Amino acid sequence: MTGFMEPRTTPLNMHTDIVVTGWVARLPRAWLPYLLLARLDRPIGAWLLFLPGLWGILLARPDAAEAVRLIVLFGVGSVAMRSAGCVVNDLWDRDIDRMVARTAGRPLASGALRPLQALLFLAVLLLLGLVILLQLNRLSWVLGVSSLLLVALYPLAKRVTWWPQLMMGFTFGFGAPLGYAAAAGRLDAAWAILYAAAILWDLGFDTIYAHQDREDDALIGVRSTARLFGDRTRPFLALCYAATIAMLGLAGWQAGLGRWFYPALLLPAALLARQVVALNIDDPAGCLRLFRANREVGLTVGLAVLAGWF
Repeated sequence: MTGFMEPRTTPLNMHTDIVVTGWVARLPRAWLPYLLLARLDRPIGAWLLFLPGLWGILLARPDAAEAVRLIVLFGVGSVAMRSAGCVVNDLWDRDIDRMVARTAGRPLASGALRPLQALLFLAVLLLLGLVILLQLNRLSWVLGVSSLLLVALYPLAKRVTWWPQLMMGFTFGFGAPLGYAAAAGRLDAAWAILYAAAILWDLGFDTIYAHQDREDDALIGVRSTARLFGDRTRPFLALCYAATIAMLGLAGWQAGLGRWFYPALLLPAALLARQVVALNIDDPAGCLRLFRANREVGLTVGLAVLAGWF
């Protein structure tokens, strides 16, 4: 077996987002490949899956106790399902990952884990996700099960379309309609509009993320909106983020949020505008920082929705 973190091909550059220091380094070494496969060293993905769910829960305005219960369930479920999505992604992409500097050290690409081990780990994660889903209402069961199709198909998108980031938006943004359905027990216009906002937000920040791999992707033929728009990414990003704020405002109006929602929405709007201004597509580390800054964007959107309760 190839040694852990020793990719089978020479990376084209040294940029990587894998983290093997800090709390991860203090755990038993046998756990490390599984933790890295689940991206637990980089919790930003779990945050970005959880936050649209938080928006949905708060937009439905359940009572406080139910809101807290659902937020806790969605927090645990987001970690489990984001981890499961990473396993599926890495199973599909392990041959591609070996040829991309940022991903060459991933456990399946480097040979630290075998596909069978990853599949067993995936089964455990899906079982945990099922336990969480069963704590929700029946409408959420239907939506949650249907989301598995998105999780399975998302890694294939980069092979057939220039818009895999849009597919990612449908997948990661699914927490918004699921959270709303879990709290409200119904599907309505606010549900659909909030989902659109989450998709557009994800499309924007995942385009930033994809610029880390733009040169490697071009060499191996992987498609992305980063490659599609290239130097025109800034106006595309501005359009995505402006539409996100517009859809959030419309969802709040449709759901009958109070007047404080709209001025509070100016804060996430300003944070998104800052990303557009600061974007440098030729700085992979800078793109990663801007991508991670979306945790604060998502939290401020949640605060804005909460402000609309009053």
